[in-house]
Amino acid sequence: MERVLGIGGYFMRAADPAALNAWYRDCLGLDADENGLWRQETGPTVFATFESETDYFGSRAQQAMLNFRVRDLDAMLAQLRAKGADVAEETQDMEGVGRFGWVTDPEGNRVELWQPA
Repeated sequence: MERVLGIGGYFMRAADPAALNAWYRDCLGLDADENGLWRQETGPTVFATFESETDYFGSRAQQAMLNFRVRDLDAMLAQLRAKGADVAEETQDMEGVGRFGWVTDPEGNRVELWQPA
């Protein structure tokens, strides 16, 4: 059986694609090139499905949620707050998995930030 090799891309609709790209670059440090190519660091990737009625993604209209691995969750959340981003107050700790926090981008997409254990 053929198998996928990894995530090849994540694509989002945006009212203002240039502004949303700039937000991800300026707030999260996602340094994609002019074609959107981003060389991420190696590490774990989680593929999980959720019940259709979950509130975990924030808005029920949001069908998928992007999760970024971070080195220092507290520092990332502080950086986002300093830039005026919409950062959730709560964080979550999962024993053996790591810590989680959330930010909502300017287009209303909830993004999860994960500091692996």
